[in-house]
Amino acid sequence: MQNNLADEIQIIPIILIGISLLVLMSAAIILFFYLSRKKIVKTELEKATLQIQHQKEMLQTSLLTQEAERKRIAQDLHDDISSKLNIVSLNASLVKEEHISVAEANALGKKIVDITTTVLESSRRIAHDLLPPSLEKFGLEAALEELCDQVEATRKFQVQASFNYEEETLPKDHELHLFRIVQELLNNTVKYADAKTVTLSLESTQNTVHLQYQDDGNGFELAEGKKAKGLGLGGVENRAAIIGATMTLQSQPQNGMSLDLVKQLN
Repeated sequence: MQNNLADEIQIIPIILIGISLLVLMSAAIILFFYLSRKKIVKTELEKATLQIQHQKEMLQTSLLTQEAERKRIAQDLHDDISSKLNIVSLNASLVKEEHISVAEANALGKKIVDITTTVLESSRRIAHDLLPPSLEKFGLEAALEELCDQVEATRKFQVQASFNYEEETLPKDHELHLFRIVQELLNNTVKYADAKTVTLSLESTQNTVHLQYQDDGNGFELAEGKKAKGLGLGGVENRAAIIGATMTLQSQPQNGMSLDLVKQLN
């Protein structure tokens, strides 16, 4: 009996050690999960912060783009319409003068007609910039074809365009963003690239809409190009993000530029 008691006394420390080890292992497991969870939460918070920051930057870029467009439209209205209408008003008041001759009245009338015609052309151009009629009436493909024809008419470079887009694949507002992206890229090429050829393609499939743009112009350093306000690349990137498309831009000095934009369809 004494031997049994001695054996039991010897077992007790072993049991206590076993229990201690279990407690330590449990604590270690709990600590591991706690630290892992804390790390996951921290990573998720950092990710959410980056997303919020990106959204803020997108919003800021969008607001700057809208403000730039408003200023341009306001300047066009002032330069092309308001100032000319003031001249029309001045000439119309001269026609009412008592001592004006018939020849002078006819000359003033012709001048008023000429200025009015110019004002009408300017108002059509401004309206076209706001919302291209061809996009609304005939769709994205027709609007892009018209845009390419207008650019080629300047004889600055040749546009090699290929379109295979199923109309209404994208919502109208998304199509407008795509049109503006191409318009901005063409404007950049006209102003800065000194290119000889532009290659443009737009294709829609069952799963994607794919836009490709390339010129053989001067090119630029990507980091500097994205910061340059004149190039408007922030607005292009912002429009791509708005429609949920991925955009890859490549360029090097004296080696042209290319843009690849893919919109996945649900």
